Amino acid sequence: MMLSRRTALGALIASVPVAAWAAAPEYRITPVAIAKGVWMIHGADAPIETANGGAIANIVIVDTPAGTVLVDSGPSIRYGRALKAAAEKLTGKPVVRVYVTHLHPDHGLGITAFDPAIVVALPGTIADISRDGRGFSDAMYRMLGDWMRGTDLVLPGRRIDQAAEDFGGRTLKLIALSGHSGADLALLDVATGTLIGGDLLFHDRAPSTPTADLAKWRGSLDVLAGLPHKGAIPGHGPFDPSGIAAIAQTRAWIDWLEAALTDAVRQGLDMVEAGQLPIPPQFAAMAAARYELQRSVSHFYPGLEARLLPRMDVPGD
Repeated sequence: MMLSRRTALGALIASVPVAAWAAAPEYRITPVAIAKGVWMIHGADAPIETANGGAIANIVIVDTPAGTVLVDSGPSIRYGRALKAAAEKLTGKPVVRVYVTHLHPDHGLGITAFDPAIVVALPGTIADISRDGRGFSDAMYRMLGDWMRGTDLVLPGRRIDQAAEDFGGRTLKLIALSGHSGADLALLDVATGTLIGGDLLFHDRAPSTPTADLAKWRGSLDVLAGLPHKGAIPGHGPFDPSGIAAIAQTRAWIDWLEAALTDAVRQGLDMVEAGQLPIPPQFAAMAAARYELQRSVSHFYPGLEARLLPRMDVPGD
């Protein structure tokens, strides 16, 4: 009988003595108030690794008259359960809605801890998770081991088909965009003007690009810049009280990245050399800058080479 990687890993985890689980680290959920009735849990400004349990995405809690609303749910069922307990203790109200901003596992695998009936996402996000979620989930198990124990791939139970949702008088505008992924949800809390950008926005942390379309991403940033908002919560990095710095910084990075990699291909640099390109001074203090540059080389370089370099197997005229 052939065993899947997950089955094999599950058997290995099950073989660990029960006493070892008691010593396993727990997620630290620390909501910080950033507007009236809005809290942000700041994820680690680092790659996914065992030390952080994959908890690298920012999570948002919104207190509404109708109950507690969460934007994203973290990387695992363990995180989702801890998030639910912390959020309900904070507001004194049950979680009534969990939004999933996009398909990436650091934002959405925690929905395993919630009733799918209260979990919502854009139709494109649900389709993306249906297509790619198993691969992402398996990769998280390989990287994080016991942090992921009991985490199953679950689809959001409802599709977003409206432009806003009202929770007893507190309205969240739902903005369907794309660019960081095939379907990216941004939200605007009308009461406070707080923009929740998901991974369309990075702040003082280099943007990641595993499923990115940079042209569409720029268009989405234009939409976000035009919204009547105040502070902005990025998908990664610290809260942006200005509401514009994260937008400008994200755009500057992806503009530089595209130009730098295009120029590197034209110069004949290989992928290793491209990954060692100098980081411009304006990005030198960004968390994970070198790491994300090297990841982006792997994401974009083959396509750029195919488009920009002559084919050697085609005879000339």
